[in-house]
Amino acid sequence: MINCQDSYPKILDEILKFLGVKNEVELVFIDTNEMKELNFKERKINKTTDVLSFPYEKIANFPIGSVVINLDMAKDMAKSLDHSLEDEIALLFTHGVLHILGFDHEVDSGQMRQKESEILKHFNLPKSLIVRTQDS
Repeated sequence: MINCQDSYPKILDEILKFLGVKNEVELVFIDTNEMKELNFKERKINKTTDVLSFPYEKIANFPIGSVVINLDMAKDMAKSLDHSLEDEIALLFTHGVLHILGFDHEVDSGQMRQKESEILKHFNLPKSLIVRTQDS
């Protein structure tokens, strides 16, 4: 279940079910400037990014973490890749949730890429975030 102040694509709840996530995930939409500030504060990287995730300690009946999506970048990417904003949000959300669940494409041997691809194929979503990043 998603905990979000704004409306969100309902597919996100289905992605959580597919992953077996029973607790809530907080979903936050921010703009490019806010994301740049957050990325610097949390990761000491002085540029914006499309998605960040923050796992919480595992406490029963408590959200497992937050996925923060840069809505400006999501809109731009959806337009440039000619797919819907809902699909782009689903891609970014999937990526963020996998990080919350402990996957890390920066250090693993392809497990996150494989899991992300499995989810995107199941839900008929466009090319994965990891693949797009590696292709650029």
